[in-house]
This record gives sequence, structure tokens and C-alpha cells, in this order.
Amino acid sequence: MSKVTKPRALIIANTEFHPRPGGNGIRLAPRKGVKHDTKRLHKVLSNLGFAVSLHMEVSANDIREIYHKESRKPQGDCFISILSSHGEEGLIYDFYGEPVLLKDLYNWISPHNSPALAGIPKLFFIQACRGSKLDEGTTLEMDSAPVHISAFSHINFLPSDTVVMFASSEGYAAFNNPSGSIFLKTLYDLLSGNEKDLELTQLLTRLAYYVAYNFESNGKNGGCKEMPCYITNLTRELHPFQR
Repeated sequence: MSKVTKPRALIIANTEFHPRPGGNGIRLAPRKGVKHDTKRLHKVLSNLGFAVSLHMEVSANDIREIYHKESRKPQGDCFISILSSHGEEGLIYDFYGEPVLLKDLYNWISPHNSPALAGIPKLFFIQACRGSKLDEGTTLEMDSAPVHISAFSHINFLPSDTVVMFASSEGYAAFNNPSGSIFLKTLYDLLSGNEKDLELTQLLTRLAYYVAYNFESNGKNGGCKEMPCYITNLTRELHPFQR
């Protein structure tokens, strides 16, 4: 009997930010609770049969090299990326507080750069702010940064067979606290329960619902909400976590 290749899951997270001398990085606050998120997700994805790779405190060059290596490994029936950092619309920040454009990241795993991923569904879960607006509808932190970069629209660069789910809507902040982010914590909860067997769009809709209706910030930003959203160009149904 031939051995089935495991699907791969890549987790990249930054908790501390240290601008390097002469670099273009900005000073960003530490992100508490990230290790809780990564530990939980590593465990549940491993239990679901994924080959999980975890990378913490990485630069833009590190991220590029990580994707380069991952995309050349034997691939299963889907490829998952979980990114956790400070961010703005169309970008996340690396360990040095320097921007990593999402359009560049998509390009690194596009079929012409990563033939092994051609035709394989690619799922992104991104815990990072997409702006500084608060959705007003534990003391919490926001995974945002000063708005001074205008990122070129990343949606037009989405590779085929790709889904990207963001912790917040365009222009809005995503919350984080010492016990982890509500977005990634809810993803973990769903993958730990019967919801893991849902078709992907149903799972993502339920994830958005639970975050939107069951979460409300407190502290200085008390009463604010968070509305996850996703974009996709998949053309078929998918059950990535049903094992």
C-alpha cells in the first residue's frame, strides 16, 4: 500500500520587534499571547494529520526562504498558512518592523514559482490588523501599526485555488490579548470539535459568526467588536480538516 503524503501546515508568528540599525523598520509593541495561539494550533493541526512547521521571530528574508522550502516539499491535499503579526492592509510586519507585502507572499507560492503547489488548495489565516479603525458595534492589544504605508492591492495577486481569511475587515483593527487572539482561539476551538468536518466555506462562516457575536473588547477599547472576513477563488467544495 502506498503511503499517503500528509497535507502541510505552516505557522509563522512574531511576538517581539527589533528595528535594525540602518533598516526601514518601525517600533512596534510586543504581542502577548502569541505563544498560546501557536501551541494550540500546532497541537490540533498535528492531531488532524498535518505536517506542521512552526517559525517564530522571523525576518522578511526568513519568510521568503521558509515558503521557498515548504513549497518544494511533497504536498498533500491542501497547504495551510497561519500568519500572526502586526500589520496593515495588504501587509504584515516582520521581526525588524519592516513590511512584508501579501502580494509578494502570494507570488512566492504561485504555480510559476512553486509548481508543487499548482492545483492544490492553499488556505491562509491571518491574525493582523488591516488598519486602525475600531468596530464599535482582559485588557486588549491591537495588532496594528502606525499608518504610513500604502500597500498596493493584494487581492489581484491571489494565486489560483486560494482562500485567505483575515481576523478583521478591511481598514479595521484585530485584537490580541495575553491569552491569545480571539480569532485564532476560535479557529482552534472549531478544529477541536465536530465543526472540523464542515465544508470549508461553512467552517469559515461559522468562525466569522462566533468571533463577531461572541467577542467584545474591554479595557480602553471596551465595547468594540471584530468581524473576520475572507476572500476566495476556489471553484470546488473542500473539506480540508475532515480526516
